[in-house]
Amino acid sequence: MECEFHPHYGKIGKHILRIMKTMKLDSIDCKLLEILQRDGETQVAELAAQVGLSPTPCWRRVQRLKEAGVIARNVMLVDRDKVNVGATVFVSVRTSTHSQEWFHRFRAAVEAIPEVVEFYRMSGDVDYLLRVVVPDIAAYDKVYQRLIAGTQLFDVSSSFAMEELKFTTALPLSYVD
Repeated sequence: MECEFHPHYGKIGKHILRIMKTMKLDSIDCKLLEILQRDGETQVAELAAQVGLSPTPCWRRVQRLKEAGVIARNVMLVDRDKVNVGATVFVSVRTSTHSQEWFHRFRAAVEAIPEVVEFYRMSGDVDYLLRVVVPDIAAYDKVYQRLIAGTQLFDVSSSFAMEELKFTTALPLSYVD
């Protein structure tokens, strides 16, 4: 089988890549995605009933969405408080160095810190934004020390979230063509 490298999915077959590039989602696909984003363990029979299909065509649609990379993976969401990482810290990083070598070193340092759950390259005044989860300020200080030890940074600014007002992993589907 001929393969190509996809940045998110690694080595995949060319026929799957072709499906990923050409797949159009219809209203049933969107309804399936809406349901599965709320509860990824919803049984096929229940999914089928909710979207007006019989189980076999419903199962095939879900498999097609997986093969096309629309459904990237199945995960379980863990209650942060129950695993003692209830504090969220947003960390803004500015650097005066923008070389590839520096970036690779910085990225490796960030990826080695499990408390960093999101990591973005930004436009504007801040170069990078991290979302960190920890039990408390003392634990964050240890994360901060690991972060600054690995690379040279111009400025690091940390803001602790006082209250979570909205959190979802469900993506909006109203922009699907």
